[in-house]
Amino acid sequence: MLPYYLGCPSWSEPAWRGSLYPAGSRSADFLPLYGQQFNAVEGNTTFYAQPSAETVARWAALMPGHFRFCAKLPREVSHAGDLREQLEAAEAFRRLLAPLGARVAPFWLQLPGSFGPQRLSELAGFLDDWDGTQLAVELRHPAFFAKGDEERALNRLLHGRGIERICLDARALFSCVSSAPAVLHAQAKKPRLPPRPTAFSQAPQLRFIGHPELAANDSFMAPWLTKVAAWIEEGRTPYVFLHTSDNRLAPQLARRFHQQLLGLLPGLPALPELRVEPEVEQLGLL
Repeated sequence: MLPYYLGCPSWSEPAWRGSLYPAGSRSADFLPLYGQQFNAVEGNTTFYAQPSAETVARWAALMPGHFRFCAKLPREVSHAGDLREQLEAAEAFRRLLAPLGARVAPFWLQLPGSFGPQRLSELAGFLDDWDGTQLAVELRHPAFFAKGDEERALNRLLHGRGIERICLDARALFSCVSSAPAVLHAQAKKPRLPPRPTAFSQAPQLRFIGHPELAANDSFMAPWLTKVAAWIEEGRTPYVFLHTSDNRLAPQLARRFHQQLLGLLPGLPALPELRVEPEVEQLGLL
Protein backbone atom coordinates (compact mmCIF):
# COMPACT_ATOMS: atom_id res chain seq x y z
CA MET A 1 0.00 0.00 0.00
CA LEU A 2 1.09 3.58 -0.62
CA PRO A 3 2.39 5.53 2.40
CA TYR A 4 0.43 8.56 1.22
CA TYR A 5 -2.93 9.32 -0.39
CA LEU A 6 -3.04 10.18 -4.09
CA GLY A 7 -5.98 11.06 -6.28
CA CYS A 8 -7.98 13.37 -8.51
CA PRO A 9 -10.87 15.83 -8.02
CA SER A 10 -13.50 13.15 -8.67
CA TRP A 11 -14.01 9.65 -10.01
CA SER A 12 -16.96 10.44 -12.30
CA GLU A 13 -15.31 11.95 -15.39
CA PRO A 14 -16.79 10.37 -18.57
CA ALA A 15 -13.77 11.57 -20.59
CA TRP A 16 -11.62 9.01 -18.75
CA ARG A 17 -13.24 6.18 -20.69
CA GLY A 18 -10.53 4.65 -22.83
CA SER A 19 -7.74 5.86 -20.54
CA LEU A 20 -8.35 5.38 -16.82
CA TYR A 21 -11.45 3.28 -17.50
CA PRO A 22 -12.17 0.74 -20.23
CA ALA A 23 -13.88 2.35 -23.21
CA GLY A 24 -17.23 0.67 -22.59
CA SER A 25 -17.43 1.32 -18.85
CA ARG A 26 -20.74 2.30 -17.30
CA SER A 27 -20.75 5.29 -14.99
CA ALA A 28 -21.85 2.94 -12.20
CA ASP A 29 -18.48 1.19 -12.59
CA PHE A 30 -16.35 4.30 -12.29
CA LEU A 31 -15.87 4.30 -8.50
CA PRO A 32 -14.58 0.71 -8.16
CA LEU A 33 -12.38 1.18 -11.25
CA TYR A 34 -11.01 4.44 -9.84
CA GLY A 35 -10.30 2.69 -6.53
CA GLN A 36 -8.09 0.20 -8.34
CA GLN A 37 -5.79 3.04 -9.40
CA PHE A 38 -5.94 5.65 -6.63
CA ASN A 39 -6.57 5.54 -2.90
CA ALA A 40 -8.20 8.95 -2.38
CA VAL A 41 -10.51 11.46 -4.05
CA GLU A 42 -11.66 15.01 -3.43
CA GLY A 43 -15.32 15.24 -2.52
CA ASN A 44 -16.07 18.35 -4.55
CA THR A 45 -19.62 17.35 -5.42
CA THR A 46 -20.79 17.50 -1.81
CA PHE A 47 -20.03 21.24 -1.76
CA TYR A 48 -22.73 21.85 -4.37
CA ALA A 49 -25.32 19.20 -3.47
CA GLN A 50 -25.64 16.69 -0.68
CA PRO A 51 -25.96 13.07 -1.82
CA SER A 52 -29.00 11.00 -0.96
CA ALA A 53 -28.78 8.35 1.73
CA GLU A 54 -29.11 5.74 -1.03
CA THR A 55 -26.12 7.20 -2.87
CA VAL A 56 -24.03 7.17 0.30
CA ALA A 57 -24.99 3.54 0.90
CA ARG A 58 -23.86 2.70 -2.64
CA TRP A 59 -20.55 4.48 -2.11
CA ALA A 60 -20.07 2.59 1.15
CA ALA A 61 -20.52 -0.70 -0.70
CA LEU A 62 -18.04 0.22 -3.43
CA MET A 63 -15.23 2.10 -1.66
CA PRO A 64 -12.29 -0.03 -0.49
CA GLY A 65 -11.63 0.10 3.23
CA HIS A 66 -8.29 1.87 2.79
CA PHE A 67 -9.83 4.56 0.53
CA ARG A 68 -10.15 8.19 1.65
CA PHE A 69 -12.95 10.54 0.55
CA CYS A 70 -12.25 14.18 1.44
CA ALA A 71 -15.84 15.40 1.54
CA LYS A 72 -16.29 19.16 1.33
CA LEU A 73 -18.79 20.55 3.79
CA PRO A 74 -21.77 21.90 1.82
CA ARG A 75 -21.75 25.57 0.87
CA GLU A 76 -24.79 25.95 3.11
CA VAL A 77 -22.27 25.51 5.93
CA SER A 78 -19.18 27.31 4.60
CA HIS A 79 -20.80 30.18 2.67
CA ALA A 80 -24.04 30.92 4.55
CA GLY A 81 -23.03 33.39 7.22
CA ASP A 82 -21.63 33.02 10.73
CA LEU A 83 -19.95 29.61 10.92
CA ARG A 84 -21.00 29.15 14.53
CA GLU A 85 -24.63 29.13 13.39
CA GLN A 86 -23.96 26.34 10.87
CA LEU A 87 -22.78 23.67 13.32
CA GLU A 88 -26.12 21.86 13.29
CA ALA A 89 -26.08 21.68 9.48
CA ALA A 90 -22.47 20.45 9.58
CA GLU A 91 -23.41 17.74 12.06
CA ALA A 92 -26.34 16.64 9.90
CA PHE A 93 -23.95 16.30 6.95
CA ARG A 94 -21.58 14.20 9.05
CA ARG A 95 -24.44 11.92 10.04
CA LEU A 96 -25.40 11.56 6.37
CA LEU A 97 -21.90 10.33 5.50
CA ALA A 98 -21.55 8.16 8.62
CA PRO A 99 -21.96 4.89 6.62
CA LEU A 100 -18.57 5.62 5.02
CA GLY A 101 -16.91 5.45 8.43
CA ALA A 102 -13.19 6.22 8.55
CA ARG A 103 -13.08 6.57 4.77
CA VAL A 104 -14.30 10.17 5.16
CA ALA A 105 -11.12 11.73 6.48
CA PRO A 106 -10.59 14.57 6.62
CA PHE A 107 -13.69 16.61 5.99
CA TRP A 108 -12.86 19.82 4.12
CA LEU A 109 -14.10 23.29 5.01
CA GLN A 110 -13.49 25.54 1.97
CA LEU A 111 -14.11 29.15 2.96
CA PRO A 112 -14.89 31.95 0.48
CA GLY A 113 -12.46 34.71 -0.46
CA SER A 114 -14.56 37.12 1.60
CA PHE A 115 -13.79 35.19 4.79
CA GLY A 116 -11.10 37.44 6.23
CA PRO A 117 -9.20 38.01 9.49
CA GLN A 118 -12.14 39.78 11.13
CA ARG A 119 -13.98 36.44 11.12
CA LEU A 120 -11.31 34.31 12.80
CA SER A 121 -13.35 34.22 16.01
CA GLU A 122 -16.13 32.51 14.01
CA LEU A 123 -13.71 29.90 12.76
CA ALA A 124 -12.36 29.38 16.28
CA GLY A 125 -15.86 28.83 17.62
CA PHE A 126 -16.70 26.40 14.84
CA LEU A 127 -13.50 24.42 15.40
CA ASP A 128 -13.99 24.32 19.16
CA ASP A 129 -17.36 22.62 18.65
CA TRP A 130 -16.13 20.30 15.88
CA ASP A 131 -15.70 16.99 17.61
CA GLY A 132 -14.11 13.70 16.69
CA THR A 133 -13.47 13.50 12.97
CA GLN A 134 -10.55 15.05 11.12
CA LEU A 135 -11.00 18.44 9.47
CA ALA A 136 -8.92 20.50 7.05
CA VAL A 137 -9.56 24.15 6.13
CA GLU A 138 -8.92 26.04 2.90
CA LEU A 139 -8.65 29.83 3.10
CA ARG A 140 -8.72 32.23 0.14
CA HIS A 141 -8.58 35.73 1.63
CA PRO A 142 -5.34 37.51 0.55
CA ALA A 143 -4.56 38.62 4.11
CA PHE A 144 -3.98 34.98 5.07
CA PHE A 145 -1.18 34.82 2.49
CA ALA A 146 0.60 38.10 3.31
CA LYS A 147 3.00 36.71 5.96
CA GLY A 148 1.69 39.27 8.44
CA ASP A 149 -0.01 39.16 11.83
CA GLU A 150 -3.29 37.97 10.28
CA GLU A 151 -1.66 34.92 8.73
CA ARG A 152 0.27 34.15 11.90
CA ALA A 153 -2.96 34.33 13.92
CA LEU A 154 -4.63 31.92 11.49
CA ASN A 155 -1.74 29.49 11.64
CA ARG A 156 -1.67 29.56 15.44
CA LEU A 157 -5.41 28.88 15.51
CA LEU A 158 -5.17 25.86 13.21
CA HIS A 159 -1.90 24.45 14.47
CA GLY A 160 -3.03 24.66 18.09
CA ARG A 161 -6.02 22.45 17.27
CA GLY A 162 -4.24 20.08 14.90
CA ILE A 163 -6.41 21.31 12.01
CA GLU A 164 -4.73 21.11 8.63
CA ARG A 165 -4.46 24.12 6.35
CA ILE A 166 -5.07 22.89 2.80
CA CYS A 167 -2.22 23.81 0.45
CA LEU A 168 -3.59 25.03 -2.89
CA ASP A 169 -1.04 25.62 -5.65
CA ALA A 170 -2.38 26.97 -8.95
CA ARG A 171 0.87 28.48 -10.26
CA ALA A 172 1.18 25.94 -13.07
CA LEU A 173 -2.35 26.71 -14.24
CA PHE A 174 -1.71 30.47 -14.27
CA SER A 175 1.56 29.99 -16.15
CA CYS A 176 -0.47 28.75 -19.12
CA VAL A 177 -1.14 31.28 -21.89
CA SER A 178 -4.10 29.90 -23.78
CA SER A 179 -7.46 30.91 -25.19
CA ALA A 180 -8.90 27.44 -24.65
CA PRO A 181 -12.27 27.80 -22.86
CA ALA A 182 -11.38 25.17 -20.25
CA VAL A 183 -8.17 27.00 -19.31
CA LEU A 184 -9.84 30.41 -19.17
CA HIS A 185 -12.67 29.01 -17.04
CA ALA A 186 -10.23 27.37 -14.60
CA GLN A 187 -8.12 30.52 -14.36
CA ALA A 188 -11.24 32.59 -13.63
CA LYS A 189 -12.43 30.17 -10.97
CA LYS A 190 -9.24 29.33 -9.05
CA PRO A 191 -7.66 31.79 -6.61
CA ARG A 192 -4.30 33.24 -7.59
CA LEU A 193 -2.50 32.99 -4.27
CA PRO A 194 0.98 31.90 -3.16
CA PRO A 195 1.26 28.31 -1.93
CA ARG A 196 1.61 27.56 1.74
CA PRO A 197 3.30 24.16 2.35
CA THR A 198 2.05 23.74 5.91
CA ALA A 199 1.87 20.57 7.96
CA PHE A 200 -0.19 21.22 11.08
CA SER A 201 -1.11 17.56 11.59
CA GLN A 202 -0.04 14.09 10.51
CA ALA A 203 -1.99 14.52 7.27
CA PRO A 204 -0.83 17.53 5.20
CA GLN A 205 -3.16 18.34 2.28
CA LEU A 206 -2.03 19.42 -1.22
CA ARG A 207 -4.23 20.45 -4.15
CA PHE A 208 -2.10 21.02 -7.26
CA ILE A 209 -3.85 22.71 -10.20
CA GLY A 210 -1.83 21.83 -13.26
CA HIS A 211 -0.94 23.11 -16.72
CA PRO A 212 -2.78 21.31 -19.55
CA GLU A 213 0.59 20.22 -21.01
CA LEU A 214 1.82 17.54 -18.61
CA ALA A 215 5.55 18.22 -18.98
CA ALA A 216 5.01 21.92 -18.20
CA ASN A 217 4.09 20.95 -14.63
CA ASP A 218 7.43 19.40 -13.75
CA SER A 219 9.18 22.54 -12.52
CA PHE A 220 6.16 23.45 -10.39
CA MET A 221 5.83 19.94 -8.97
CA ALA A 222 9.54 19.59 -8.12
CA PRO A 223 9.46 21.43 -4.75
CA TRP A 224 6.27 19.59 -3.80
CA LEU A 225 7.88 16.25 -4.56
CA THR A 226 10.71 17.13 -2.18
CA LYS A 227 8.22 18.29 0.45
CA VAL A 228 5.95 15.24 0.14
CA ALA A 229 8.94 12.89 0.30
CA ALA A 230 10.13 14.66 3.46
CA TRP A 231 6.67 14.43 5.04
CA ILE A 232 6.55 10.70 4.32
CA GLU A 233 10.02 10.20 5.79
CA GLU A 234 8.88 12.10 8.92
CA GLY A 235 6.11 9.55 9.35
CA ARG A 236 3.30 11.79 8.12
CA THR A 237 0.64 10.66 5.63
CA PRO A 238 0.20 13.41 3.03
CA TYR A 239 -2.82 13.73 0.75
CA VAL A 240 -2.01 14.83 -2.82
CA PHE A 241 -4.67 15.71 -5.41
CA LEU A 242 -3.84 16.61 -9.00
CA HIS A 243 -6.08 18.72 -11.27
CA THR A 244 -5.83 19.96 -14.83
CA SER A 245 -7.97 22.72 -16.34
CA ASP A 246 -10.74 20.37 -17.54
CA ASN A 247 -9.42 17.38 -15.56
CA ARG A 248 -9.23 15.17 -18.65
CA LEU A 249 -5.54 14.59 -17.91
CA ALA A 250 -5.77 14.66 -14.11
CA PRO A 251 -5.13 10.88 -13.78
CA GLN A 252 -2.07 11.12 -16.01
CA LEU A 253 -0.76 14.06 -13.98
CA ALA A 254 -1.30 12.13 -10.75
CA ARG A 255 0.63 9.20 -12.18
CA ARG A 256 3.39 11.57 -13.31
CA PHE A 257 3.64 12.93 -9.78
CA HIS A 258 3.93 9.45 -8.33
CA GLN A 259 6.49 8.34 -10.92
CA GLN A 260 8.69 11.32 -10.08
CA LEU A 261 8.21 10.71 -6.35
CA LEU A 262 9.62 7.22 -6.94
CA GLY A 263 12.89 8.92 -7.87
CA LEU A 264 13.09 10.35 -4.34
CA LEU A 265 11.60 7.35 -2.53
CA PRO A 266 12.59 4.29 -4.59
CA GLY A 267 10.85 1.89 -2.21
CA LEU A 268 7.37 3.16 -3.10
CA PRO A 269 5.13 0.67 -4.90
CA ALA A 270 4.24 1.46 -8.50
CA LEU A 271 0.70 2.32 -9.49
CA PRO A 272 -1.29 -0.17 -11.60
CA GLU A 273 -1.04 0.33 -15.33
CA LEU A 274 -3.65 2.55 -16.97
CA ARG A 275 -6.31 0.74 -18.98
CA VAL A 276 -5.58 2.52 -22.25
CA GLU A 277 -7.47 0.96 -25.16
CA PRO A 278 -6.81 1.81 -28.81
CA GLU A 279 -9.59 3.47 -30.74
CA VAL A 280 -11.32 1.25 -33.27
CA GLU A 281 -11.06 2.67 -36.76
CA GLN A 282 -14.32 2.97 -38.63
CA LEU A 283 -14.22 1.80 -42.27
CA GLY A 284 -15.91 4.20 -44.65
CA LEU A 285 -18.44 3.01 -47.18
CA LEU A 286 -17.11 2.59 -50.73
